[in-house]
Amino acid sequence: MIPAHNEESRLPQTLEQVLAFLKSQPYTSEVIVVENGSRDRTYEVAEGFRASNTGLRVIRETQSGKGRAVRLGMLEATGQYRFMCDADLSMSIDQVNHFLPPATTGVDIAIGSREAPGARRFQEPSYRHIGGRLINFTIRLLILPGLQDTQCGFKCFRADAVEQVFRLQTMPGWSFDIELLFIARRRGLTIREIPIQWRFNPATKLSAVQDAIRMVRDIFAIHRNARRGVYDPHP
Repeated sequence: MIPAHNEESRLPQTLEQVLAFLKSQPYTSEVIVVENGSRDRTYEVAEGFRASNTGLRVIRETQSGKGRAVRLGMLEATGQYRFMCDADLSMSIDQVNHFLPPATTGVDIAIGSREAPGARRFQEPSYRHIGGRLINFTIRLLILPGLQDTQCGFKCFRADAVEQVFRLQTMPGWSFDIELLFIARRRGLTIREIPIQWRFNPATKLSAVQDAIRMVRDIFAIHRNARRGVYDPHP
C-alpha cells in the first residue's frame, strides 16, 4: 500500500514502476493507494491509473497524517503479506521480494534498513545521515533497543501481524512506525531488518529538527499509553 499526500508529481512514475513489476511476478497482488487530505490532484491521478488497472484500489481519507493513511490501507488490504511503500519509491520496487518468503520465512514483520549489513545509501548528504543516526540513537535509547533503522518507509507485515498491531495504533503522524514496532515487541512478534539499496530524495517532506522533537514527545506518549493499558489486547 502507498500513502499519498500531495503526491501528484511523484505518484505517476511510482505507480508505473510498481504495477509493471507486479505484473511480472508469479504471485497474486493488489496495490492500494490511500490519498489523505491532499491539496493537489493526487486523488485524480490515482483514479486515472485505477481505471486501467484492475489490481489497483484507491481510498480517500479526508484527514492528513501518514500514520492514519497507512493504518487504513493496511487494514483494508487482503493479502497474506502486506507491504507499505513510500510514494517517492526511494527503494527500487524489485527489492520487495527480499521482504517475502522464502527470504523471510518465520518472520512476522520485515522492515527495510539502511543500516543493516549489506545496505547501501546513494546521494544522501552527510548532514542528513548524521541527523538520522542521532534520531535512531534516541529511539534505541528510549524505546526500541537493537533496531538500527525504524523510520525507513518500506515494511512488510504478515496478515495476522497487521491485525495484532494496527488495530492498537493511535499515532496518526510520522511516529506511527515506532508505535507499531513497540506494540509488535509487546506481542512477541519477530522483527527482522532487511538491508536495502536506498536513494536519497531531495524533495523529502521530513524536517529533521521539528520531526525529531515531535518524535521524542511521541515516544513519551507511547510509554504513557503502555502504562494505561492502551496496547493491551481487547476482545
